[in-house]
Amino acid sequence: MPRIEFFFDLSSPWTYLAFTNIQSILKETGVEATWRPFLVGGVFNAVNPAVYQAREQMDSPRMRLSWVWLKEWAKLAGVNMAFPSPHHPVRSVAAMRFCCALEQQPERLFDFSRASFKAYFGEQRNLDDPKVLVAIADEIGLDGQALAAQAVSDAVKARLRTNTNEAIERGAFGSPTIFVDQHRMYFGNDQLPLVRQALING
Repeated sequence: MPRIEFFFDLSSPWTYLAFTNIQSILKETGVEATWRPFLVGGVFNAVNPAVYQAREQMDSPRMRLSWVWLKEWAKLAGVNMAFPSPHHPVRSVAAMRFCCALEQQPERLFDFSRASFKAYFGEQRNLDDPKVLVAIADEIGLDGQALAAQAVSDAVKARLRTNTNEAIERGAFGSPTIFVDQHRMYFGNDQLPLVRQALING
């Protein structure tokens, strides 16, 4: 049974931070994460449509400050956050299918996800463009064209739907959603101290 399941969508800046920051916790505790690609838009549509309403109020004090805090969190994590991007928000369907195509190869999935986060949030590359995804895969030593072909297969499309539905059924409402020992659910970068506590103290 995996102790940590990390449900994620590449389109979320807070997920990039959590993906980065959880690494030190995994190293400290000796726990390996199971990376679970899903489609956060599907989650929003099912259980959290208020996200879309909030995006219509981008000039509100809360939203303006959220970008300030995001940059401060990024500085603390040591990641380059050139965000908001002109491509935001991406639909991320193609990107998450690429991830699902690698789900049975955890190390390659991790490498592709890390490179994609950096490409989108650090370099403002468009993850909705399959050519960009192919290039990212090639840059880390994968066969981008072969991965692209696999990503549009019925099996991979079904895998993404299954992961997304599973996350919804287990209570997820956004990305990242983190489960400790299957049943203890945490959300977001700021709850990582609670994840660490759960792993250490049980």
